[in-house]
Amino acid sequence: QVWLVESGGGLVQAGGSLRLSCVASKQTFNSYNMGWFRQAPGKERELVGAISASGTTTKYTDSVKGRFTISRDNAKNTMYLQMNRLRPEDTAIYYCAKSAYYGGFYYPWPYEYDYWGQGTQVTVSS
Repeated sequence: QVWLVESGGGLVQAGGSLRLSCVASKQTFNSYNMGWFRQAPGKERELVGAISASGTTTKYTDSVKGRFTISRDNAKNTMYLQMNRLRPEDTAIYYCAKSAYYGGFYYPWPYEYDYWGQGTQVTVSS
């Protein structure tokens, strides 16, 4: 069992920044490929970006490229999502998730992840 806990969400004006954190319960965190997802009301859950177990490789969905950055500190069992130049359309519940797979690192579909955090709300006002 892996527990993931997100924090850092909130209300911010358009153009502002937030940093989300995701803390994992397992010391084997450094072997997990991880992802950040988001789900807006009435929409499907979508991958924001993913990071390899080592943290050396990341990939993002087009709508957040150049604005969002995923990083991780394996010594702290923590992954981060730095969100800059936020837009109203970024409003969603944000989830961190552990990939079920250990080969490669980029898995864009929710079914490819086996553990999820509870989510944290991000609201961007215009």
